[in-house]
Amino acid sequence: MDVNTIKDRVVEVVDQRAEEIWAAALDMHENPELGHQEFRAAELLSGMLEEAGFEVQRRVAGMETSFVGEKSFGDGDGYTLAILAEYDALPGMGHSCGHNVIGAAGIGAGLALLEVLEDLEAGGFSGTLRVMGAPAEEGAVDNAGGKVLMVEAGLFEDVDCAIMIHPSSVNGIGGRSLAREAMEITYHGKSSHAAASPERGRNALDAAIQTFNGWNALRQHVTDDVRIHGVITDGGHSPNIVPARAQIRMYARAADVDYLDEVVQRIKDCAEGGARAAGCTVEFRPTANRYANMKPNLTLGSSYADNFRALGEDISETPGGGGSTDMGNVSQVVPSLHPYVAIVPPSVAGHSIEFCEAAGSEAGRKGTILGAKALAMTAVDCFTDADLQAAMLAEFKRT
Repeated sequence: MDVNTIKDRVVEVVDQRAEEIWAAALDMHENPELGHQEFRAAELLSGMLEEAGFEVQRRVAGMETSFVGEKSFGDGDGYTLAILAEYDALPGMGHSCGHNVIGAAGIGAGLALLEVLEDLEAGGFSGTLRVMGAPAEEGAVDNAGGKVLMVEAGLFEDVDCAIMIHPSSVNGIGGRSLAREAMEITYHGKSSHAAASPERGRNALDAAIQTFNGWNALRQHVTDDVRIHGVITDGGHSPNIVPARAQIRMYARAADVDYLDEVVQRIKDCAEGGARAAGCTVEFRPTANRYANMKPNLTLGSSYADNFRALGEDISETPGGGGSTDMGNVSQVVPSLHPYVAIVPPSVAGHSIEFCEAAGSEAGRKGTILGAKALAMTAVDCFTDADLQAAMLAEFKRT
């Protein structure tokens, strides 16, 4: 069977399973769960894999809502490809990043590939297909970054490449992302009556505000890729009490991990300066695993683009992207793909109510099914094209 016939077949299987795939996406959309609390989504998606014939292992890498579905073909010594699924939501915003689309598309691609690769096994095909459910990509919860923990647990040591899809306002091969540090900064002062005896107090909220002022000044003296943003999660309880405690949750981002180290130290210097100015003490706590910058593989991206166009859609091959993702950590250890499929027009921002609505709409359905097809077709290339395998690996080693 030639490669185009195989691709036609995986597309056909995705179409046959389209209602099942979209039903899973809608279930997640209607029942959003925060990171490490995605019990319903993890059971739904892993159950779909298990029912289809994958060998499923749950609660991997120390996470209650993670899973790995695996199926080996032939002697299992051939190429190993991993498809990544995400399924966590944002606090108060539901699936405004569209992870319901990511999870359903990844499972859909895996189901289609399983059926087709089983047919090819009789003709001598050998390899391993792995579908990995990675919790808590969003950094809003403690210990966020399921893929970081999976990398650290060695789950990618025998993987040859890893692929996933992400909804967006554009169709693109993806590429860049920013390395990210997530911190909680807590200030300790002293309470007193804000009118009768303010001199006896030490205002922790003032320390937090001075820290933000310091960061605003710091932005002039870092590279353009740096992002510094945060929120005050505790600033006191009553206007007539000097706040004895204040707290910031914040992210620091940069184009690469090495420069991020420098930025984080300067961010801490600002926080310590704000604390000293207000007569307070300060402590720092990482709230998520550090996300590495995405290491794009343009060889793999070009293969994906060819398959996306074969489905009748336009796509940009200019490396793009933004924000941060724990897929960056995966891309540091294996050739990886993190492309974008449009479910909203360019005027709609991610992490917005409008994006959330689109993730449960007909546009979200189209993106889910299209993404599943493009991922499955690209996986076929990875499994069957030795030249592509070699070129992907050479680019990975070179960069």
